[in-house]
Formats: sequence, structure tokens, C-alpha cells
Amino acid sequence: MTTPARPRRLAHPAREEIRLEPVLHALSDAVRLRIVREMAAAETGLSCSHFVLPVTKSTSTHHFRVLREAGVIRQDYRGTAKLNALRRADLDALFPGLLDTVLTAAEAQAARHGDPARDPAAGLTATASG
Repeated sequence: MTTPARPRRLAHPAREEIRLEPVLHALSDAVRLRIVREMAAAETGLSCSHFVLPVTKSTSTHHFRVLREAGVIRQDYRGTAKLNALRRADLDALFPGLLDTVLTAAEAQAARHGDPARDPAAGLTATASG
């Protein structure tokens, strides 16, 4: 008799364990900020393969881990895929206005300097991440 497989679970900080410093660090990287911007726009869970990032798969995995461990995103396995969701309610409760301010600033910067996520002339080599 076989035992049923336990679902794979990833460690996430509880709301009360989320600290400002790791959140700011996670949001300070351009690739991670790009991931967060896409999640905020989607307002739903997105698989890792949804994101086309200018980094290798192992580097994108690192960026997702930094975001998860900081408490910015939640990652849950759905079959073999990881679904990623922004922890907006937790962040808004702990740091009111922070996420909206960062996202607004990122949009303004993209408008001023061009958005590499949507500008093929930026010269980035995009690869699917996972």
C-alpha cells in the first residue's frame, strides 16, 4: 500500500513576521520590481512560465525566492506549476501605501526611460522562467 503524496509546500513568512527591510530590498531590484508590476496588473496568480525575463531560469528562480522570503509574494504549487500571487493585503495592512507608491513610481520611471519589459529595442534577451 502506498501513502498519498504530500503536497509540496514552500515556506512563507506569516503576516506578523514580514519586515520592511527585506520588502524594500526585494523591491529594489529591477527584475523583481518587473515581476511585482506584472502581478499587480494581473490581480490573479501567475505561473512562473508566464514571466519572460532577461535572466536565466536559475536567476529567475532566485528572484522569486527573494520575493517569497520577503513576504512580497506567495508561491503555491498547482500540480507541477508554481503559482505566484502578490501579497497585497498583507503588505497594505503592514505598510499602508508602500506598494501603491512603489508601483506608481515604477510606472513613472518606465514612462520616462522606456519600459524594458515592453521595449524590444532595449536589447534584452528574454527567456522564459520557471
